[in-house]
Amino acid sequence: MKLKPSDLSAVLRSRRSVFPPTYIDRSIDREILEEILENANWAPTHKKTEPWRFRVLRGPALKRLGHFLADWYRENTPAESFSEKKYEKNLRKPQRSACVIAICMQRDPQERIPEWEEVAATACAVQNMWLTCHAYGIGAYWSSPKAIGDAGDLLELQEGERCLGFFFMGYHELPDLPGTRSPIADKVTWIDR
Repeated sequence: MKLKPSDLSAVLRSRRSVFPPTYIDRSIDREILEEILENANWAPTHKKTEPWRFRVLRGPALKRLGHFLADWYRENTPAESFSEKKYEKNLRKPQRSACVIAICMQRDPQERIPEWEEVAATACAVQNMWLTCHAYGIGAYWSSPKAIGDAGDLLELQEGERCLGFFFMGYHELPDLPGTRSPIADKVTWIDR
């Protein structure tokens, strides 16, 4: 397949985080979700450990996730810092989404590669998901609340698995959003000798 670099650059540079308050009431077809996940499966992976694991939460599972996040916030926030507004946001955010995918990582049981490489591979898988969502007009963003450390029972995690965050998804009607980055020249050192 011949892909024009300009087309790829346009997709990469126009992807944005899109948050649940802007999602509209429209479900994401299972076939599209399967394609998003299949594209995630093609991320680079050292020694082909393929460490990414996903839990797809839809329907009533979104309400359970909201209660989990809100209750965790209440139980782990000192009374003087507790905000009813933040509690309600945690409760409602998953339910505003068409789908939430729990981003999980299965550590290679033989530990043949450093753990950070498996985290990086999982992040590459999420980038593939994000770009596929963008191509379909689906907004998404990756959130890693402190509650993920206690989400094992909710997500039925297996031995050696851990949750790295939640990928909130939903259709939206926002216009193309402008983006900014500082110049790449500020982040690159050329070593030519």
